[in-house]
Amino acid sequence: MHHVRLSGQLRSAADNLEVIDVTADTIRELLFNIAERYPQLDAHIEAGIAVSIDGEIYRDNWNTKIPPDSEVFLLPRIPGG
Repeated sequence: MHHVRLSGQLRSAADNLEVIDVTADTIRELLFNIAERYPQLDAHIEAGIAVSIDGEIYRDNWNTKIPPDSEVFLLPRIPGG
């Protein structure tokens, strides 16, 4: 199980929780499980979300495995180049 930290507006979409516990092996599974539990987060996920695992940011590599005991953050995507 991973402790996933949420930033800013993502918290309000998850019952104002700063940290949620999610069981997942990959980023894709993590996002699916989060959206299933917190449907309001699904709109944020669809709009684009970044996942930070141990300080490395993943934007589109949803098949990436999440190592046990990793530090995981969800961040809204920042538009721009």
